[in-house]
Amino acid sequence: MMSSAINIEVVYGLPEKQSLLSLKVPVNSTVLQAIEASGIQKIYTDIDLNENKVGVWNRTCKLNDTLFEGDRVEIYRPMIADPKEVRKRRAEKAKDEGRADKVTGGRPNPMKNNKTEQNDQ
Repeated sequence: MMSSAINIEVVYGLPEKQSLLSLKVPVNSTVLQAIEASGIQKIYTDIDLNENKVGVWNRTCKLNDTLFEGDRVEIYRPMIADPKEVRKRRAEKAKDEGRADKVTGGRPNPMKNNKTEQNDQ
């Protein structure tokens, strides 16, 4: 006998508060239908499905994608900073603080300093 409902989860989180809601939805439910059925938008009034991207198990998807047993619907917060820009700033700071090689940008080679000290002796 085929069940007419599937078990899914809907998750959303802010830095200070996260929610994971487990629920049953009819077979062939869409991501949007699951989000609406979960009531998560009543808990987090900042969710705007025109703005927030959604996904299933860390893979972005569309609101009209069909869900399967055990799927976890994730609602993602909008990015507040460009990840490339953040990485670039972090790398510059590491170079300035001496935590990164000024030429390669990688970790400083501890052997490099030892060689120059050995040559001085």
